[in-house]
Amino acid sequence: MKVLANDGISKSGILVLEKAGFEVITNKVNQEDLINFINSEKVEVILVRSATQVRKDIILGCPSLKIIGRGGVGMDNIDVEFAKENGLEVINTPAASSQSVAELVMGHLFSISRSIYDSNRNMPNASNGEFKTLKKKYAKGAELRGKTIGIIGFGRIGQFTAKYALGNGMNVVAFDPFINEISISLEIANQNLDVPIKMCSMDDLLSKADYISLHVPMPKDGNALIGANEFAKMKDGVRIVNAARGGVIDEDALLEAISNGKVADAALDVFVGEPNPRKDLISNEKIALTPHIGAATSEAQDRIGTELGDKIISFYKN
Repeated sequence: MKVLANDGISKSGILVLEKAGFEVITNKVNQEDLINFINSEKVEVILVRSATQVRKDIILGCPSLKIIGRGGVGMDNIDVEFAKENGLEVINTPAASSQSVAELVMGHLFSISRSIYDSNRNMPNASNGEFKTLKKKYAKGAELRGKTIGIIGFGRIGQFTAKYALGNGMNVVAFDPFINEISISLEIANQNLDVPIKMCSMDDLLSKADYISLHVPMPKDGNALIGANEFAKMKDGVRIVNAARGGVIDEDALLEAISNGKVADAALDVFVGEPNPRKDLISNEKIALTPHIGAATSEAQDRIGTELGDKIISFYKN
């Protein structure tokens, strides 16, 4: 039984699968060559992350396939319902990377609050007499403690983000159309504390939040969740982080909101047009950038690989 891990898999995941008798192929196959490769090798399981697309052509054109696995949470790159309708099992690992993504969000929150990202870009000029100029430029930072963070989408990643935010003394409000009320458990010095989270409407969140963090899939209609109308409802000087999906924020509207001062700073881990984000976006001095690395920690990748392996083995046992 062959498993094609086309976007890679951790050593722990490979070991789990090989121990159960699977052959794991980790050589990257180009998108246009996937159908021929899967058919010629009689691949039964294809594992992807965000790079490889598994669309109707592969689902229909590869009769040997039994499982499509996504290492991570979002499955925008897989035609999930079509695959299920055609008898394929579709799996992902929603719990494995939640903490890693939340920690990246917190890193961005600290970074945009103190302009660490922009300072890092400009400090090489300090030796040319710019030190005092830069010190003055970054003299008006902000503290997280006492500020309100609005979390849009309150699944696992949103809840982990809330835990970290609460630990830093922030007030948390959240919007999620599937949740009416919820408490999250904080572990502090070997003690558990249940904290109720205030759920509110999207409009209330936009108007109250000093910081906004997005944790939602791309809307099914393909339209951005945050556009010009939503930016208009936000506080002046709001800071926003998107580690969810490129396109959840309208990038034109974001650039305009930065230009007119509505948004003080933004942080993006995801982009429309990946892996080739637009230049005017990534060159903007008010935007902190990472190249879609939310789940890119060794710990998360180990958990993802192991969870995928366990789910594949369980499928074949049943």
